[in-house]
Amino acid sequence: MPLYEKLVRPLAFLLPPEAAHELALGWVASGMFECRTPQDGRLAVQALGLRLSNPIGLAAGFDKDAVAVDWWDALGFGHVEVGTVTLRPQPGNPRPRLYRLPKDRALINRMGFNNAGAHAMRVRLQASWPRVPIGINLGKNRQTPLTEAPAEYAALYRMLAPWGAYFVVNVSSPNTPGLRSLQDPAALRDILQAIRGVQPRKPLLVKVAPDLEPAQLDALLDLALQEGLDGIVATNTTVSREGLGRNPGIDGGLSGKPLQPLADAALARLARGSEGRLTLIGVGGVFDADDAWRKIALGAHLVQLYTGWVYGGPKTVARILHGLLERMDREGVRSLDELRGAAL
Repeated sequence: MPLYEKLVRPLAFLLPPEAAHELALGWVASGMFECRTPQDGRLAVQALGLRLSNPIGLAAGFDKDAVAVDWWDALGFGHVEVGTVTLRPQPGNPRPRLYRLPKDRALINRMGFNNAGAHAMRVRLQASWPRVPIGINLGKNRQTPLTEAPAEYAALYRMLAPWGAYFVVNVSSPNTPGLRSLQDPAALRDILQAIRGVQPRKPLLVKVAPDLEPAQLDALLDLALQEGLDGIVATNTTVSREGLGRNPGIDGGLSGKPLQPLADAALARLARGSEGRLTLIGVGGVFDADDAWRKIALGAHLVQLYTGWVYGGPKTVARILHGLLERMDREGVRSLDELRGAAL
């Protein structure tokens, strides 16, 4: 059994989840973690106008304030999405607000966009030298009325635009009251158009909930194509408790293995409907190389993980990349472009 699973994770899981998260983030930011990862051209991906060494990225929510952006490449990540960041600093919901469900290989969070705000992130990114593309996930402050959301997202984008390789509009977190209503095409169109009115223009995506009905997902996809979005992140956490051994009775967004079927279904529907016109980022239930392989086969250009990294530890990305190459050799797949969409 790997050292992390045998010793480190059990000790870390003795701490409250958020304390363990802060400790791990501090360790990464100090540069104390480094893993040998394969550098193989077959893993390279061209997406969002970027060339990435591999498709595996860190999902938003782990490095909310971009404190470790100079070090995630040492763990093998091909890109990192920081945030969710809001225009003004926000404390988030009262603790405890992060919960482990080890038997289900899952987490529930009701963090509420806790972060130091856009100015603090801008200062940090100005002083950073990341070696992988950094995406920035944008959110609305809790107290901002929904009617003022377009102006706030635009102001947030304006403050951070020079430092993000791409930007994601987060209107799908279940932990900010009313936020998911902004997935309605009319409301979302106003937000997207407000952001598009700001220069410089960077790749823009929207992150969707896995709980949307098929018709809602189709409407959102139509809007993305009409408004010239660059891509969609599928998906955020779910409010469903399907797939759990028992319902713990905790509010918040569920991530990890139980999210996998919902996230995969949304990704596949978006891939079929977009027909290659959008960059798709697959998130939800990614723990190993088979999970990453499946996301790409369902149409994902890039794959992100968060909960899988928490349970798998620092060598997770290296294991995924080695596993992808082994399976490519085994199945005669010459590139990830060849694999993409094969399961549709």
